[in-house]
Amino acid sequence: MTIQDSKIVGDNFQVGVRFQRYWDTSMANAFFCGELGAGIFFVSFLFDFVTGMVAGLLITGIFKSYFHITHMGVPMQSWRAILRPDRSWISRGLMAITCYLGLGAVHCLILAFDLETAWGLGTAVGNLVQLLAACAALVVMTYQGLAMSHSTAISLWNTALMPVSSMTYALTGGTVLTLLLGWNKVFAVMPQGQESLVSKILLLLLIDAIVLASVVYSAKNRSRGGKVSALLLLTGAYRQVFLSLVIGAGLILPMMLLWFVPGNLIAVLLAAAGILIGHYSYRVLVFKAGVYEPMTSFR
Repeated sequence: MTIQDSKIVGDNFQVGVRFQRYWDTSMANAFFCGELGAGIFFVSFLFDFVTGMVAGLLITGIFKSYFHITHMGVPMQSWRAILRPDRSWISRGLMAITCYLGLGAVHCLILAFDLETAWGLGTAVGNLVQLLAACAALVVMTYQGLAMSHSTAISLWNTALMPVSSMTYALTGGTVLTLLLGWNKVFAVMPQGQESLVSKILLLLLIDAIVLASVVYSAKNRSRGGKVSALLLLTGAYRQVFLSLVIGAGLILPMMLLWFVPGNLIAVLLAAAGILIGHYSYRVLVFKAGVYEPMTSFR
């Protein structure tokens, strides 16, 4: 089966696969900003790096919220999304974002102004706040993939690898940006931390590549709609963007730069740009290549 043999139909009653277009670029922007912000916060949290944590909170709180609101038809009713945590990952995710932003901000204030001592909060309170903030950040990284994986009508999304890809891309982007933000401050006095982050980025890029290949492979072999999605990425309309930006710029280029010149700031900057381009392109293409299964597939 080739992409030319696939019958992609529009809004009519013909039998074939149809593109989903309800979630498109605005949602890709929101997903990207949410994952990236939570990733920066979580990695910076491991180093007690307040600047990185604040950057992560701002990216998620401002940009993710903005792009979600632009997607909604009735933005003033957006608060109602939190009302169904028992049945919706969107509701659970919104609750996690609220906890992440609130507790993350409190944790940053505690570290920046030593509030445990100044206000007599005690170590136990500080530890509880930071633990809950970190757990909430992990949920923000993954809940979007969990929401997508429940969509049985779109085979490309309907896999447990969706939340895994969300987390690995979030951690990759978060690690490389934490490295850049702390280049002159944190890692000037902690060179071993810099070396450790570079090696972890290389490992995460390898994991990204494996997860990405698994997502495409599993979709291709699961159903007719999944095969169409995979062919769109590999040989069809999105082939050039997928191969050049997601794989070339997002995986191969950063791997080469960080492997051969890991301690060079310019190389790390270029690697970071490539990782972010690849992450964002992946987010957009996963939505654009998502197709609904033909009705005959459910018979």
